[in-house]
Amino acid sequence: MFRFENSQYLYLLLLIPLFAICHYLWTYKKRRSLKRYGDPELLTPLMKDVSPLRRELKFWFLQLSFLFLVIALARPQYGTRIDTRKRTGIEAIIAIDVSNSMLAEDVRPNRLEKAKMMVSNLVDNMTDDKIGLIVYAGQAYVQLPITSDYVSAKMFLETINPSMIEMQGTDIAAAISLASNSFTKREGVAKAIFLITDGEDNEGGAEEAAKEAADQGIHIYMLGVGTPNGAPIPIPGTGKYIIDNEGNTVISKLNEDMCRSIANAGNGNYIYVDNSSSAQKKLDQYVDNLGRVEMESQIFSEYDEQFQSFLLLSLLFLLLDVLLLERKNHVLQRFTFFTRKK
Repeated sequence: MFRFENSQYLYLLLLIPLFAICHYLWTYKKRRSLKRYGDPELLTPLMKDVSPLRRELKFWFLQLSFLFLVIALARPQYGTRIDTRKRTGIEAIIAIDVSNSMLAEDVRPNRLEKAKMMVSNLVDNMTDDKIGLIVYAGQAYVQLPITSDYVSAKMFLETINPSMIEMQGTDIAAAISLASNSFTKREGVAKAIFLITDGEDNEGGAEEAAKEAADQGIHIYMLGVGTPNGAPIPIPGTGKYIIDNEGNTVISKLNEDMCRSIANAGNGNYIYVDNSSSAQKKLDQYVDNLGRVEMESQIFSEYDEQFQSFLLLSLLFLLLDVLLLERKNHVLQRFTFFTRKK
């Protein structure tokens, strides 16, 4: 495995294009200044010692020296030994409803953003657990395969929005089935699906899918986002709301009864999500109560430093820059390495 121990130094490489721009602007300005003294074709024979090629080579030798110096500072390393370490944790799949109804604002800032904030807080409290992300509406897709990379999990979480799935609807059964097949094959690990929705299931079959998951030892936790009274569904960027075929504003209401039924069928619990923090506390509590078992993971435990080679290359190009003169070398001009045939 290859890595940079001090990767922050790599941002210094952004200076190289800046140096190049300044260099060529200075060269252009110098040429314009030279034109003020006369015709460049007439002035060239008077400046026989000037070598534009050498000047360019010196500049790029210096840039290469800087490039390899920055890489050396970033400390490139190769992993040389893999250790197997035991961790204790659970496997959790988060399935988030991204249908248009999740944009309703009866929960602030809206149902979807509230759900994303809860998942982000949940990830912040994880240490040895594995997490995966699924998005669903009329269809279900894996957004992030199950992993212990929490940084990637939060990054993918931020990108979730209703435009990800063209087929609208709420196929909770498809989400549960996909989540059930997304866990690792390891036995004895506590596995749970946390399904976040407003409970408007347009496809059916969710309870049957939850029972099948429970038979596999998977717990289903339903997080119902919204209010029973409901709210209109905004159309992003228009200030308007979705209307039905008769021109009436569509009101999306949280279906708590369905959420409870699915949670019961899946041997889990139902959590009502409103504008308070009580849902977050319950979610964290349910996660803590899940039985954690030891899991093995392979990591690189030893790394060999590789900066020495890059440092030598940096010194080499710096030496070439110092030794190469901008003016032509008259000593070398005395020697004829190639002869032109007549």
